[in-house]
Formats: sequence, C-alpha cells, structure tokens
Amino acid sequence: MPKYMTVASYTPEGVRGLIKDGGTGRRAAVEKAIVALGGRLEGFYFAFGEDDVFVISEAPDHVSVAALSLAVGASGLVRARTIVLLSPEEMDAAAKKSVSYRGPGQ
Repeated sequence: MPKYMTVASYTPEGVRGLIKDGGTGRRAAVEKAIVALGGRLEGFYFAFGEDDVFVISEAPDHVSVAALSLAVGASGLVRARTIVLLSPEEMDAAAKKSVSYRGPGQ
C-alpha cells in the first residue's frame, strides 16, 4: 500500500477541540478515519512550531487519501498537506526508468 505523510496545523478553533478531545482522542479519530478507508495509521506525532501534527499512514490509493483530505479541509479546523512517500526500493526503480526530458532553455 502507498505511504503518506500528512503535516497539519490547527486553526484556533481546532486547538480548542484538541484541548477538549486530548491528544489520544485526536489520534483515535484520525486512525478511525484512515482504517475506514482501508488504510493503516503507522505514526501520529504532535510537534512544536508552525506545524502541529505529523501523521504517517498507508492507504489503498490516492483517491482514498484525497477523500480524507477533503473531509479534513471541509471541517475548517485543520490545514493539512499530504506528501506521497517512496521507499528506497521504489526510488531505485524510478532511477532505472528512462525519461526523455529537456530542461528550460536547453
């Protein structure tokens, strides 16, 4: 299954919800949503600074992750971006693919 890293920041109202639910409550809610889409939560971490949450997950496909992203964004309580992660083996396979590309101005 593809792996993803989601980086999220809470809005002020979202922070109030986090205080109410607690960290474990938010992790449980995120895990429930991922599992319902056929995925798996691999890691869930809070952080200091501009970004509040880092989530590592697996999902069956990009469409499922896009659906979750839409639901999260529609809540208005969290701003999130999701990054597709590649394993070292997948990067090896990518490096072996032949690509015809011309850079700008070349």
